[in-house]
Amino acid sequence: MDKKIVFHKPSFDEASKLAAIYALRDNMTCDSTVLDTYIWKDQYNAEVYIGDEAAFILMKDQEGYFAAMPYCREEELPKYFGILRNYFNEELKSPLRINLADEDAIRVLGLLDDQDFVVEEETDLKDYLYDADELRNLPGKKFQKKRNLVNKFMKEYEGRWQYKTMCCVDEYFLEVFMDKWIDKRLSEGVDSRETLVAEKNGIIDILRNCDKVTYRVGGIFVDEELEAFTIGSYNSREKMVVVSIEKGNSEIPGIYQVINQQFLLNSYEEATVVNREDDMGIEGLRQAKESYNPIGFARKYKVYEK
Repeated sequence: MDKKIVFHKPSFDEASKLAAIYALRDNMTCDSTVLDTYIWKDQYNAEVYIGDEAAFILMKDQEGYFAAMPYCREEELPKYFGILRNYFNEELKSPLRINLADEDAIRVLGLLDDQDFVVEEETDLKDYLYDADELRNLPGKKFQKKRNLVNKFMKEYEGRWQYKTMCCVDEYFLEVFMDKWIDKRLSEGVDSRETLVAEKNGIIDILRNCDKVTYRVGGIFVDEELEAFTIGSYNSREKMVVVSIEKGNSEIPGIYQVINQQFLLNSYEEATVVNREDDMGIEGLRQAKESYNPIGFARKYKVYEK
């Protein structure tokens, strides 16, 4: 790694190299794939440093700069953690702050016993993990409500719906859907326009660079109109699908259950685990994620240097 660390905006031309570095060590969080990095790069003012065998992600919020845990081989994590700490101390004149640190990194670095740091679990930001085959097949009594909703949708829209694996040529459909989605969310007073537009722009941006970032998009069309879609990527080290985006027309009963199931039936058949990200502490979202019977969680932590 160069002695001088210079950060820059993430470039799609670097995505494959960055993805290879992300895959160098165990990590069950949604941040183990590059898709979220590129979708939310503008929202979090993300900048990257990419070395030969390590990468740093620097972000900024109202409290100032913070970083992701260094991406590198597990045995080199103490080395690169030290380099990142030094960059904060010397270049940013700030104590090191890391958000969304994964559990494996906390363990490897021994941070819970390190007197120089405060470590706090971000309980609202833990990722929900699921058995992939259960979400594909919805077996048994615990998934009966989900099966009923899927069957109701199939019956009601028989001959009118289609699942499609989408790509960059389908940008029009996604843009139309997202415009309607933004209008609906604003009318409900749920999100800020800035956040919604940033998400839309991030989605369109990755779609336009589908030859550089590896991911899959699945859509449910009803009467040839897009009514739900999912965007996900694959962590081959963990055999894990990370579902980064899932949206549907809530006025169509069963649409979410159908896109959830169909995406996994048609994408990443080798996956054994599904990461459906966090609930952000939103009660309705928590109930929805718990209703799919998670098998565990990928816990995340804030790390503050004292």
